[in-house]
Amino acid sequence: MDFNFFINDVVQGARQEMVESGYQELTTPDEVDTALQEKGTALVMINSVCGCAGGIARPSAAYMKNYETRPDRFLTVFAGQDKEATAKAREYFKGYAPSSPSFALLKDGEIQMMVERHEIEGYEPIQVVQKLEQAFDQYCKTSANS
Repeated sequence: MDFNFFINDVVQGARQEMVESGYQELTTPDEVDTALQEKGTALVMINSVCGCAGGIARPSAAYMKNYETRPDRFLTVFAGQDKEATAKAREYFKGYAPSSPSFALLKDGEIQMMVERHEIEGYEPIQVVQKLEQAFDQYCKTSANS
């Protein structure tokens, strides 16, 4: 069995899961800057092939597209794969250490909150969803649904 083929298959599956959930994939630093400098709110899901945490984060991310109060944009970067894009996104997450998978909620390009890996791994998806719902209710009320 070709190990690289297996890894590529896992990565492609994780990417596809986010895109099919309605997230815009950002693969270059320029794409990150363009998306995060727009006015309004954005949820950035830092994707990862990490089995346990990624298996909780991706379904939670997909669910959030259906929440009544939501950000203007749903975005994703892939840690460990699109390294330059991920590094550029992390420049916007001032005060937070690199963490993947994780979620960052930004408003007008400024970080408002994060759900870091240690708040995902070992938790149930519903617990992650509840954290994101609270953040959406706090920061997104006048965004997508006004």
